[in-house]
Amino acid sequence: MTAACVSLDPPVNARLSAIRDDTSDEQLLRSLHDEHAHALWSYVVRLTRGDRAKAQDVVQETLLRAWRTPSVLDQSGSSARGWLFTVARRIVIDDWRVSSRRPEVVTDDVPEHPAEDVIDPVAERTVDHQLVVAALRTLSVEHREVLHECYFQGSSVAQAAAALGVPPGTIKSRTHYALRALRLAIDEMGGVS
Repeated sequence: MTAACVSLDPPVNARLSAIRDDTSDEQLLRSLHDEHAHALWSYVVRLTRGDRAKAQDVVQETLLRAWRTPSVLDQSGSSARGWLFTVARRIVIDDWRVSSRRPEVVTDDVPEHPAEDVIDPVAERTVDHQLVVAALRTLSVEHREVLHECYFQGSSVAQAAAALGVPPGTIKSRTHYALRALRLAIDEMGGVS
């Protein structure tokens, strides 16, 4: 670079200082935009993984924050650029954090409220009863006996053990495995309502 080229292009801070002295903050911000917006936008496009519209929003917010912070406008070109890049990166990170907590759902249609089904409670209990009976039939004889004794007869563990002629520990383990098998059988049949 020749000395003539350097003298034709004064440093950025000199230009900003001259503009600050002669004009309003609007022109100072315009100068800051003209000097840094393209590089800032290119940087933010990479941060937003190619989302150009989001990058434009971030650059606009970054420049707005620069306008609200007059000390940035008085900085030299390189330190102003560093400040702008840091603020832009933080805006992108903040947006990412917000979107990761509450993903945005965009749709053209208003969600419809499903019509509530009016079901006869007696019919519903009948269907549930038939489902449970069918699921019980899939269990082993020992599991059916222990469930019948403990749940349908209301016997305690000791009473069920005496009625079935097995130790109380066996009643407890059979009840556990019988309930688990019953739950799986009901789920395989479509579950109860």
